[in-house]
Amino acid sequence: MSKNIRLIENLHVPLWLIKDTCWMLQWKIVGISFIAPTLGFAIFIAWEARKRKLVFYPSLAIVFWIMANSIWMIDEFFELGIRHFSLYSFIVGFVCVFFYGFEFIKQRYFQSKSLDSLDF
Repeated sequence: MSKNIRLIENLHVPLWLIKDTCWMLQWKIVGISFIAPTLGFAIFIAWEARKRKLVFYPSLAIVFWIMANSIWMIDEFFELGIRHFSLYSFIVGFVCVFFYGFEFIKQRYFQSKSLDSLDF
């Protein structure tokens, strides 16, 4: 990965922490205003990782985690009754983690070794 992606990843973490801290402190306007940059950075990171599956799937899971987290935060702030929608984003995030595991096993055991030499 390039140095620019590393910088964006390093900036993304404080944005996420600020958003969640504002949620905990019930600072509604600031918390909600940090959704877009936090989610935007996560989407950008996933987009840049799209050609490397072992980096892409966890990055995409983070996008869906932040989406779920943001829906939950908005529901807690305004009692809109939409918290259950965050479950869908969490599920998609878990599916991304499943694909990561599948890709990891595939690359580790089926692309680097012959089938005859596998140790099960």
